[in-house]
Amino acid sequence: MKNPVPTVGKRRENGKARRPDRDGEIGLDGLVGHAGYAVRRFQIWIFQDFIRTLAAVDIKPTQYSVMTVIGANPGMTQMAVAKRLGIERARLVHLLDSLEARNLVKRVPSRTDRRSHALHLTPSGQASLRQFKMLAAEHERHVDEKIGPENRRRLLEILSAFH
Repeated sequence: MKNPVPTVGKRRENGKARRPDRDGEIGLDGLVGHAGYAVRRFQIWIFQDFIRTLAAVDIKPTQYSVMTVIGANPGMTQMAVAKRLGIERARLVHLLDSLEARNLVKRVPSRTDRRSHALHLTPSGQASLRQFKMLAAEHERHVDEKIGPENRRRLLEILSAFH
């Protein structure tokens, strides 16, 4: 029995392997139908657009999320923020260190538990968050332009099941 021809780097057409198109297009086969793959590709686009849109203020998506939650819940503990946003504690500590170094967030030791810190935005952090939110709204307009406002609304509705 003859060994089958390997199809790495080739696409299948009518059951036969073929090379990628001249323009370099590589077939995705079954990935096209995988929700996880599609969500990941959309996430990459979302993060790239967010980072590009907020580049002037040098804020990353996770930093923005942390500052938004702290701004809405002053005095929240590091542990509570980490749990609510699904961020590993060690990663959050590093992230808070960077925000604290930029004078955007401050940690206030708890009076009742020396191991715990309450998180607050500094006055500079409050002003910066207002600016970040305006830029984030611009980013959301980009999402509307990419997928349409109705699709964006439906997407948020679908994804709300994972909150």
